Amino acid sequence: MTRPSGLERHPDILEMREKYERAASSPVAQAVAGLTLLAGLYLAISPWVVGFYGLTRLTVSNLVTGIALAALALGLASAYGRTHGLSWIAPIIGVWTIVSPWLMHSGMRGTIWNNVVTGAVIVLLGAGAVAVGLRQRL
Repeated sequence: MTRPSGLERHPDILEMREKYERAASSPVAQAVAGLTLLAGLYLAISPWVVGFYGLTRLTVSNLVTGIALAALALGLASAYGRTHGLSWIAPIIGVWTIVSPWLMHSGMRGTIWNNVVTGAVIVLLGAGAVAVGLRQRL
């Protein structure tokens, strides 16, 4: 017979799981996770939507960071108890999205506007995801 180890032996495991389940099932958390998923998917396809897919470095950056953000949002939506500690990554991806056109010397006006607006939305959604996690800790 195997004996539970690690977190399974924690005396408050049921209370912790219940707390994370409440946090994940709140309408605010579900909205933030859903909108973050959509923002990540948009960021990934934005080079083809806006038409700057010829700028290879920025295209790859938006594709990779968009997929990473969408994966993070899926984790927050499906396994909040295991992924809530990673929610701080979303605002960092948003800041990267904002500054990347200048760092990669992609000075086209459409790329700058696309990344600044998308990045600002991602920063706000990331701050919301972090706030949901902090509210549940208190």
